[in-house]
Amino acid sequence: MVATVREFDAKEFVKVRSSLDANPTFLTWAGSIYAFVPNEPKKRLFKIIGMSVSRCIAAQDSSWDFTSRELTYYLDPNTGGIVHKWENPWTGEILPVIHVANNPVQGHFKGNFPAKVDGDLTTFIFDLFPTYPNPLAEDTKFVDYSPNPTYQAVELFKLTVPTEDLLNSERVSVSRLFLSWDRIGPWLPWMKMGERAGHLIYSASGRKVNSFADLPQLLQDEINTRVPLFKDAPKSLLDREDMTSWIYFKQHFNAYLAGDTFPIPEPEN
Repeated sequence: MVATVREFDAKEFVKVRSSLDANPTFLTWAGSIYAFVPNEPKKRLFKIIGMSVSRCIAAQDSSWDFTSRELTYYLDPNTGGIVHKWENPWTGEILPVIHVANNPVQGHFKGNFPAKVDGDLTTFIFDLFPTYPNPLAEDTKFVDYSPNPTYQAVELFKLTVPTEDLLNSERVSVSRLFLSWDRIGPWLPWMKMGERAGHLIYSASGRKVNSFADLPQLLQDEINTRVPLFKDAPKSLLDREDMTSWIYFKQHFNAYLAGDTFPIPEPEN
């Protein structure tokens, strides 16, 4: 059978990314981060493990509001344990590690979403090239951490789900989802790499799980003991900008300099 491209509406895509019934849904992923430096061999810096909890809320015009929170932890590439202090192999500095704690990550689903239908499986492909002003570049105190005026990256997503689930009007969410995620991005601010040449290459895969209890144990333990806010998605869109690692670094720079353990716990709301 030859794969074909088909348009799915926003309601059908909501079943992929979240759920039609406004209940929270969970994705989890795992993989590796490599350093890509000109004229140097590859260097695997970290394993990673992460999660997203999301909710979709129907709007009156057949569109949907999407709101979520996400965590990603940097792990020792050999032991798999959470890394809280990292020895920079290029500078020798020992630095606090700021794990990803993005609250919120939001969006709006409307219109049609093209996908590749290959018999029993359908794959949504998103090749994203985010570019925007670096929120750290305007302040000279961040020149050693992230001096470039522009943030630029590549994010490549593939979401594969059962075709039947998309077409079944009685289903509020797909029964299975397999995620592929690759990313090319700049050095993270907490790495303190300044203008040193190079990029980070992320390679990860993941899936949708049925509940919080089905997340990897490391993530459950961290959320239960340190960041319980990430056990649920916001009940509605939050009136603030999306969180990124760059904004988070700026907000928590003093805690970083003090050597605090990240993520910083947030009050539940």
